[in-house]
Amino acid sequence: MIVGIMMALAAGSLISVQTMFNNKVNEAVSSQVTTTLVLGMGMLASFAMGMLIEGTSFLSLDSMPTWYWFSGLLGVGVVICVVNGVKLLGASYAISIVMASQLICALWWDSAGWFGLEIVPFTFQKAVGITVLIVGLLLFKKK
Repeated sequence: MIVGIMMALAAGSLISVQTMFNNKVNEAVSSQVTTTLVLGMGMLASFAMGMLIEGTSFLSLDSMPTWYWFSGLLGVGVVICVVNGVKLLGASYAISIVMASQLICALWWDSAGWFGLEIVPFTFQKAVGITVLIVGLLLFKKK
């Protein structure tokens, strides 16, 4: 469990740093160029790491359903929306909204058991937690 928490903390930090980098790139070029650069570099890095760690078995994708291939398209929307959200709202507010949205959607998917997830019951405590999160975002932005 500790390793999972550490990985999640690292991911949150990396997402914030990547967002700042992406925002700086977006100041110099368009959102589409930023997205192409970010996802293209990510693809190259992922390919290199996959080949280094897994060798040629990295290229064996036979057991994967075809529709999984399209998950990368979601990354285009993510990068464009986050980069423009930061530009319009500022980094801390935009990232706060992104993280809150992730949590709310994950709770929704868990509660519905979508994408093969184990169903996690939606409880009163979870409703209170989401409400507090939303109120916190509103207070965070209030001047």
